[in-house]
Amino acid sequence: MIHLLLGGVVAYGVAVTGMYLLQDTLLFPRAAVRFPASALPPRAERVVLQSVDGDPLVGTLLPALGTSRGLLVGFGGNAWNADDLALFLGERAPDFDLVVFHYRGYQPSGGRPSEHALYADAVTVHDWAVGRLAPPRVYAVGFSLGSAVAAYLASQRQLDGLVLVTPFDSIEAIALERYPWVPVRALLRHPFRADAHLRGRDLPVAVIAASEDRIVPKERTEALAAMLARPVLVASVPDATHNGIYDHELFDRLFRQAFARLDDADRAARERGEPSRTRAAEAVGG
Repeated sequence: MIHLLLGGVVAYGVAVTGMYLLQDTLLFPRAAVRFPASALPPRAERVVLQSVDGDPLVGTLLPALGTSRGLLVGFGGNAWNADDLALFLGERAPDFDLVVFHYRGYQPSGGRPSEHALYADAVTVHDWAVGRLAPPRVYAVGFSLGSAVAAYLASQRQLDGLVLVTPFDSIEAIALERYPWVPVRALLRHPFRADAHLRGRDLPVAVIAASEDRIVPKERTEALAAMLARPVLVASVPDATHNGIYDHELFDRLFRQAFARLDDADRAARERGEPSRTRAAEAVGG
């Protein structure tokens, strides 16, 4: 009996240690997205910035076709090449100036990915883009893991709205549910607490979920949506999985609707005599 107990303890320790050591590989599968599926259009401008730690950050500025409605900063999922995301957004939001960067540690950007790195780089990218373009409004869109990055940016800079696709309240909450036998809070290095960044924040937010999501449980998306102060759209695509949601025509309709709702919120604020969040921040030197 003692040998069985000792064997169980050792096996548990090995399993927990393995999960701790492998969490970065599981959360940031960089090798899987080294190369984009398609080439960027000729109008795309390659941009190289420097992170706060001195690592190169490589991204794309895709100018709007025609008159720009404003700036849209995109944050993809952990297994989405940033060039492919730029093309995806360019097809669905062609009247925005789009800025998308490869996450830290995702080639051709340098360094190593981490929650801290992705958060810090979101602010760096935002500040560069706003300084370069001086847009009339700034929206951010986040997909899956990128929804937490977009949420963090909203806590650090004045945005005019967010669109979150297959979002979650936190990676920590997902891990607690998925691995109840692991001391998650003690071991998790990247909790990605989107809920902490958005709780009580007076910001228009649209949420689009996948009804059959097996990567982000619907309870985690619902928990995030429930604590939003100004949800302008909360919708789910029926019979859609986490990655398959983009194959549904309804997703494209909801995506367009999300930005229409954000525009409505911005228009209503103007009618009340409130300046846009972006211009208000510029007025006070923010």
